[in-house]
Amino acid sequence: MDLALRRTLIGKRHVLIVSGDVDLPTVPRFNEHLLKLVADAPGDTVVIDIDGADVVDDSALGLILGAAGRARSLGGDVVVVATGERVRQRLSENGFDRAVTVSSSISDAS
Repeated sequence: MDLALRRTLIGKRHVLIVSGDVDLPTVPRFNEHLLKLVADAPGDTVVIDIDGADVVDDSALGLILGAAGRARSLGGDVVVVATGERVRQRLSENGFDRAVTVSSSISDAS
């Protein structure tokens, strides 16, 4: 499935909604959107909603970690929204959730 990325504001929170596959062919475009998301909201916590993603490979998770580092250097942060049990378990098993906050909803991320 193709990658679809949609930016929105929910309350005062900048949100990137991801659907489709975030894998090797789509990672460059995903990275562009992450960089812009963080740059557009310096000092704010931004939200990346991966609930609609069918595939989020390890390179994409690495880019999210990098975006979190950039956001923190600007006084902000990154929160990932994932509700699927399998995805949340994977984020826990690989230690991702110790580096980036994983929330069960966009409203909880605010």
